Amino acid sequence: MKVLMTADTVGGVWRYALELARGLGPFGADITLATMGAPLSADQRREVAALSNVQVAESRYKLVWMDDPWADLEAAGEWLLKLADDFKPSLVHLNDYPHGNLPWPAPVLMVGHSCVLSWWQAVYGEPAPNRLDRYRGVVSNGLRAADCLVAPTGAMLAELRRLYGPLPPFRVISNGRGVLPESNKKPFVLAAGRLWDPAKNIAALARIAPRLPWPVYIAGEARHPDGGVSEFPDIHCLDRLSPEQLANWFAHASIYALPARYEPFGLSALEAALAGCALVLGDIGSLREIWQDAALFVPPNDAERLRSTLQKLIDEPELRRDYAAKARIRAARFTPERMAAAYWNAYLELIKDDRMAKRQVGKTINSPFRQGQPA
Repeated sequence: MKVLMTADTVGGVWRYALELARGLGPFGADITLATMGAPLSADQRREVAALSNVQVAESRYKLVWMDDPWADLEAAGEWLLKLADDFKPSLVHLNDYPHGNLPWPAPVLMVGHSCVLSWWQAVYGEPAPNRLDRYRGVVSNGLRAADCLVAPTGAMLAELRRLYGPLPPFRVISNGRGVLPESNKKPFVLAAGRLWDPAKNIAALARIAPRLPWPVYIAGEARHPDGGVSEFPDIHCLDRLSPEQLANWFAHASIYALPARYEPFGLSALEAALAGCALVLGDIGSLREIWQDAALFVPPNDAERLRSTLQKLIDEPELRRDYAAKARIRAARFTPERMAAAYWNAYLELIKDDRMAKRQVGKTINSPFRQGQPA
């Protein structure tokens, strides 16, 4: 099976795409990975080069959530259709929304990893402003044109249904992650994520860090793709780490803290759990759905509760070990093999659907991203 898959290079979708591509290899999937957002880093090039079933088509086109992306989105659509014409895929797997309504030559599976409107609601506690209506229209158009929608959690799917419904046929397929090493645990708290993203709520962790007896380390990109740098002087910022470096930090961390306001799945929490960390997470629906009783949850707005929960785990080694063990057992459910099998079944169902032959009626390449087009 030939799959044309899109991926961005500046967020968790990259790790997801690699794990899925690796898992799909034994099924016989031949993947062209079309990247957008930023050029691949040296580490990313090395990672993808190790996958024999993947070839990369690289671009620098902006993503839909970036500043003024509209011309780039239209150019990216033309580029993607040219890739499809050359590659002749059996199926198109889109990991973002804008290009769902292009005249694709194959059925389209779209994955809703996150969205700006639900992000805004979670971060600011209010509906997204009118200035995001153009984004809303582009995302709605793309979503409604897909043949199948996948979300990594029921919570994320519910948000997409609330904000953009009606939607195409949908299903929930959890993300997966390969085994990570566990080593001798050391007395420190770790967090990982984009420092510039207020949804990660790193600021709350920074506020309480000086009152903890253990140091707090945060790994992640501090520079926003559109400019600006986030700084937190009261924690140890490790900047962006290679996959091997980050795995080493996970292996030695005793506690992983992610007091997120918004996290549609939380791949970093899964990585931490696989490496034997006790989890302290934001009390939001998606993280509750994934981790159930295998983590401690704190309200994102309650910094004092975050501090006291971390302090309790620091003070009680047996409790800490208990939650680390529960998290690791729970994490073992989310394997790349299970994820890949679920996607493979979804691919087969789409390809076998005779209705796909009619899907190009009324499609156009020129209109999706231009100002004034109806949602």
